[in-house]
Amino acid sequence: MRFSIVTPSLGQSQWLRLALASVADQGVEHEHLVQDAGSKDGTLDWLRTDARVKAFVEQDAGMYDGINRGLRRASGDVLSYLNCDEQYLPGALKAVAAYFAAHPDVDMAFGYTLIVDEEGRFLCQRKTLTPLPWHTQVAHLTTLTAATFFRRRVIEGGHFFDTSFRCAGDAEWMVRLMRAGVKMGIVGCNTSIFTHTGDNLSRTARMKEEIHRLAQQAPALARRLRWLVLLHHWARRFAGGVYFQSPFNYALYTRASPDRRVAHRVDRPTFWWKW
Repeated sequence: MRFSIVTPSLGQSQWLRLALASVADQGVEHEHLVQDAGSKDGTLDWLRTDARVKAFVEQDAGMYDGINRGLRRASGDVLSYLNCDEQYLPGALKAVAAYFAAHPDVDMAFGYTLIVDEEGRFLCQRKTLTPLPWHTQVAHLTTLTAATFFRRRVIEGGHFFDTSFRCAGDAEWMVRLMRAGVKMGIVGCNTSIFTHTGDNLSRTARMKEEIHRLAQQAPALARRLRWLVLLHHWARRFAGGVYFQSPFNYALYTRASPDRRVAHRVDRPTFWWKW
């Protein structure tokens, strides 16, 4: 099983190095495609000659256009996209490969994500459930892109990102996939890291505008029953054990240690993300 990982890049050199390192040590057959939109921060001084990746430097119409370009170039059996401020944990892709091998009918799978600060210190653990369309539209997408993996046949079905979105395109994409009947599953282990840098798109005004736009596309009944949709989601999380955490270890690359993973122990993990 061969993986293709796509990373959109623009002016994120310090974080991109860490993302690349976390893919390179996975120990599985893979290609890592970096779609750089013309970085001016020194990224191109080293990216073009980095043997770990296939680098494509070209102007695009935003992050989702860059991802689409990479997905069209991808040749793997299982695809994913990893943003510059994200990483894979050790053994992540092996766990995903084993899951897909054991579930040949599943086209998209989600792992769990650890949220860390800029120094790699633990903030929270985000377990996940398979998403539901109404909740995704009227509330938010609960799966994280760093821990989203899908078979090649998803894009062969024409399911690319809507490039009119600049921040919330993953939520709009997920709604379309659910409506198209793409079967989804849960890997059931920590696979990924998301770094809360303070500059993440999820906190921008543009993101809020696009979330509102997505909500307006939801059925009128879903909008009217928003609080019931939220209650149902919280009940699913409770029943699915999302709020219950067990101690664990993790290892990641940091700006202070870009060439070697730094190990951490979390004795009292939490689900709650305090921005």
